[in-house]
Amino acid sequence: MVLPFLTPRPTVPAKDGASWPHVIILGGGFAGAHAVGALRDARVRVTLIDRNVYKTFQPLLYQVATAGLNPGDVTMFLRGLSLKVPNMRYRQGEIEGVEPERKVVRLNEGQKGVQELTYDYLIVANGATTTYFGTPGAEEHAMPMYTRSQALAIRDRVFSELERSTREDAPIHDKLNVCIVGGGPTGVEIAGALADFRMQELDILYPEMDPGTLQVTVLNRGEELIKEFSPEFRQYAADELEDRGVRLRLGHGVKSVGYDHVVLDDDTVLESDITIWAAGVAIPTSVKDWGLPQDKRGRLAVDDYLQVKGFPGVYAAGDIASQDDPLPQLAQPAIQTGQAAAKNIAAEVAGKSRKKFSYTNLGTMATIGRHAAIAEIPVVGGLTGSLGWSAWLGVHIVKMIGHRNQRAVAMNLISLYGGTRATHQPNPVVGEVDSLRAARIFEAQAPHRYFGKGALAGTPHDREAAAEAPGARDISDPIKD
Repeated sequence: MVLPFLTPRPTVPAKDGASWPHVIILGGGFAGAHAVGALRDARVRVTLIDRNVYKTFQPLLYQVATAGLNPGDVTMFLRGLSLKVPNMRYRQGEIEGVEPERKVVRLNEGQKGVQELTYDYLIVANGATTTYFGTPGAEEHAMPMYTRSQALAIRDRVFSELERSTREDAPIHDKLNVCIVGGGPTGVEIAGALADFRMQELDILYPEMDPGTLQVTVLNRGEELIKEFSPEFRQYAADELEDRGVRLRLGHGVKSVGYDHVVLDDDTVLESDITIWAAGVAIPTSVKDWGLPQDKRGRLAVDDYLQVKGFPGVYAAGDIASQDDPLPQLAQPAIQTGQAAAKNIAAEVAGKSRKKFSYTNLGTMATIGRHAAIAEIPVVGGLTGSLGWSAWLGVHIVKMIGHRNQRAVAMNLISLYGGTRATHQPNPVVGEVDSLRAARIFEAQAPHRYFGKGALAGTPHDREAAAEAPGARDISDPIKD
């Protein structure tokens, strides 16, 4: 008889586990982590490979970027998955390539030579990466928000620039303009969080500055925000952001990005001290060398069972997988495809029939800010306002892997958004705030800046010409260390 809390947990595979088929899973995101969980009872050896030792709960990265949550609140140590899946082992490394004919994964682990791991089954779930669509200056000056480190970089940059701005002469504090490129859920959520910070905390934390010092603008090529939602909710999101003082520039794409500005496709130049890039993702270019079929967007073409077409034993899940009718690159499709691919492998190993994958739409959610969110849920319908926000909070907490993460996020978000302005104690989660470095870069970039004290005079054309002239100082990669 198994007694809860008294029976030791299994921590190693069964004695005959060494002879079991080997399953390699590439990527520890939503798809990969849930694929591991779905193989807990299968007679297979599982090797999970990722360059990071943690899984990131990406829907809440914007809270890390805006100092609402600790980075540890939204990450889970991947080795912790072995609590429920004792037949799993983790290896950290960079995927150098996949050779499906040889059933080999080539792995760079930082040591001399590339390691080769053989597999019986493979699940490709290494996701997507930021794409700049070839926009000049975007890779150098814009800040993406797809990983934990990128979210931390945004957070530290915002507070470093705020500190720098406080040292300007009081009557002419340099305004901190944040432009967010992309009007999808990520762009809307980070814009709303920054607007809430300005409304609730900025004048308390920085009493020497006017709250208007922080300007937030959302730039979107399309005429509407969050196209994933119904038209009425798109308008709701736009109205809520504008009520919070967020400026919307819709219907214009970004032509180029500079150190302190963006140029729109109609040649309008907007001040942008920090440009946050939330405009989309793409499949890593290295995947094309693996010899697996891809669709026109680079995603791996899979059949009804999520098996890569023409390659038995190779499955794909999450953002990198595409059936004939592609699913959106969101968390819920990644979770379901990861579980389904793993279950089909388990069925094969057990000599059972595989099941065709069928996606279950559990709804779409986005938060705009304090007590304002959108939740479109089948059968239930649409929820907005405080009710929508409560539903958003509950679903996101339940979907997190790890009880510690669930408790920490619940307590921190309730503390952040609970109470009133009079009772809320501002306490941003800050890190490396290096305003001295920010000030040095600001001064050094004077020949390239369009705005702020000491910026090069003249028209944008004059400034570009001067920046390219002999003797103009070129500060490469000013955002990264």
